[in-house]
Amino acid sequence: MENLKRLTKSLNLEKFVIFHGFKKGKELDELFNMADIGIGSLGMYRINLNSGGKEMKIISLIGARPQFIKEAVLHKEFEKNGIKEILVHSGQHYDKNMSDIFFQTLNIKSPDYYLNIGSGNHGEMTGKIMIEFEKIVIKEKPDIVLVYGDTNTTLAGAIVASKLKIPVAHVEAGIRQKPKDMPEEINRVLTDRIANYLFCPSKLAVENLKKENITDGVYFVGDIMYDLYKIMEKQFKYEIFEKLKLKENEYILMTMHRDFNVDKKEKLEKILNQIEKISKEKTIVFPIHPRTQKRIKEFKLEKYLEKVIKLEPIDYLNLMGLVKKSWKIITDSGGLQKEVYFAQKQAIIVMPDTGWRGLIKLKWNKLANEKNLYNKTFDKNEIKYPENIYGDGNAGIKIVEILKRMI
Repeated sequence: MENLKRLTKSLNLEKFVIFHGFKKGKELDELFNMADIGIGSLGMYRINLNSGGKEMKIISLIGARPQFIKEAVLHKEFEKNGIKEILVHSGQHYDKNMSDIFFQTLNIKSPDYYLNIGSGNHGEMTGKIMIEFEKIVIKEKPDIVLVYGDTNTTLAGAIVASKLKIPVAHVEAGIRQKPKDMPEEINRVLTDRIANYLFCPSKLAVENLKKENITDGVYFVGDIMYDLYKIMEKQFKYEIFEKLKLKENEYILMTMHRDFNVDKKEKLEKILNQIEKISKEKTIVFPIHPRTQKRIKEFKLEKYLEKVIKLEPIDYLNLMGLVKKSWKIITDSGGLQKEVYFAQKQAIIVMPDTGWRGLIKLKWNKLANEKNLYNKTFDKNEIKYPENIYGDGNAGIKIVEILKRMI
């Protein structure tokens, strides 16, 4: 074993060497002790001989539902490839049903660190995450810090890692959306400026970065949420669908939580007025986000939801079961827009713009506001389902392969 290791170094061979034919037992145990080892997709043992036995270490920072979903895919790939992952949960989604339940449903390992940040103003939340996350990065000394999407957690992690001279990998890079002062857009743009590795979910995202003169370290890998959709589709649950005695393709699923939609009474009331009008013609199922529930109660707007089926926040598998059986979806969720597309359903997006413009350009999804939501919902659309916009469902594999080459 030692001779093989010295030979590899002296000849300056490739970092990763593939061995066939090793059987379980003492010989394989020696290899595991000597260097990093993982099980590749073809069942071969992959040994990192040039690392001097140093294990590749990645810190993944998450804090919101879509990030939990993406983490579920990459965690499995890290395990397969013998990469040590330190999982840090900022606590940005602090409600139990909005956070812990996704760890249970998606079988994600418990976080190694939980920052318990909770809610707060943007500056307060971002600052608290930076203070606590910096301590962890200094202690753990990772090879890479991995951040996801467009939350305050994303930006905080990127800033901390960059200032500590740790490479930053951004999953879901290159998404752009108007207005530019939208919190998520600010987080996206700044994180992409900081990141060393930019993993794009679509070719449009690559083009967006090119327009900003960002070309180094940019990779089109596809959308990691499509990976999970393909993995989990057979496990989607229909318990709520059955319990409510809903009819397939006969109801609308609704979600809403954005501050610009729910934090001002006048805007929220106009939206709910449109929802009330729609509910007289179509059944609406509405799992209500804690933030939205709080505002509805505070503004005394319950009267608009009398015909709406109201639910507590629900887990991913039941949510996707409701998506699969629905007619259409009304939402302001960035992640759900794509999950709806994967399920070959159409979404009405209650936003001035969306980062997933490709689906709008193809006229599959539609943008709506508090004035035209009813009309947009009942517009006829005969557009053929546009396939393969977000890759082939192997984004996680591609991301891990790229990271292994770069470290």
